[in-house]
Amino acid sequence: MKLNEWLDIWLNKYVKHTIKVRTFERYNYIIEKHINNFLGDYDLDELSVNVLQDFIFTKVEKGNLKTGKGLANNTIFGIFNVLNQSVLEANKLGYTSVNNMKNLKLPPRQEKEITAFEKDEQAKIEKFCLSGKPNYLGIVICLYTGIRVGELLALTYDDIDFNKCLMHINKTTYQIKIDGKVVQIVDRPKTKNSMRTIPIPKQLATLIKKNKKITGSKYVVTTHKKGMVGIRSYEKTFELILKKLNIPYKNFHSLRHTFATRSAEMGIDSRSLSEILGHKNPMITLQRYTHSMLSYKTTFMNKLGKNLENS
Repeated sequence: MKLNEWLDIWLNKYVKHTIKVRTFERYNYIIEKHINNFLGDYDLDELSVNVLQDFIFTKVEKGNLKTGKGLANNTIFGIFNVLNQSVLEANKLGYTSVNNMKNLKLPPRQEKEITAFEKDEQAKIEKFCLSGKPNYLGIVICLYTGIRVGELLALTYDDIDFNKCLMHINKTTYQIKIDGKVVQIVDRPKTKNSMRTIPIPKQLATLIKKNKKITGSKYVVTTHKKGMVGIRSYEKTFELILKKLNIPYKNFHSLRHTFATRSAEMGIDSRSLSEILGHKNPMITLQRYTHSMLSYKTTFMNKLGKNLENS
């Protein structure tokens, strides 16, 4: 059986109903744009180490479909993951006795850079948002809960227990292209651990309650017609706010990193922070957020340096 034939069977029969729509579309894109045009005509039994390694090297050197340059290492791992899963399944079902995926040499994984706002930048953002449009409160919510943009935009007032000051994260939204059209999907959160309950400061609960009376929508962040705001639209709003405040650009996800960084600087234990962020385990949290901002380190080192004055 040709690889492209098997990938179609694997994706639509064995995978489609076990993953999110967004993941399915990503897998489909990887297969169509990256795998089939290079390996699709090979029989499953012809996928030798040399053939597969040449495929990986091609992606490393000139795999970017727009620029013709190499793909980022993490993108290559995404492609490898799809190919590896499909070959493992083919092997298990007896479509091939060959599996050379484990023998491939891959580029090293790259840790995503953690970008967070400094305290003075955060203070400017908060002041601007709290004195601005009702929808700007969503940015402050992210700074004080660490929720993702999709979780924020899917958040409804029913998800908040104002008496106990608890926020229940039980859904998310994202946008994908289906048949060339951008569609907004509401789905369960990113992982099982992303289904979580977050204690929120009573001050924040009060601000959200006030917003509810002003907007009259079921969504905490809402459109003029009281519907759900699109992700790109809200991210654009955030970019414009940074521009107005003359703060160097950082993406929306940096609000989540800022919350985690501030929490780490204040001494929160890794397990609690991990559960608030919805990470699978505290090790992920430790690896990402044991660092702190340069300004915090400078303050700490200056305090430490005062010992020299007494020597």
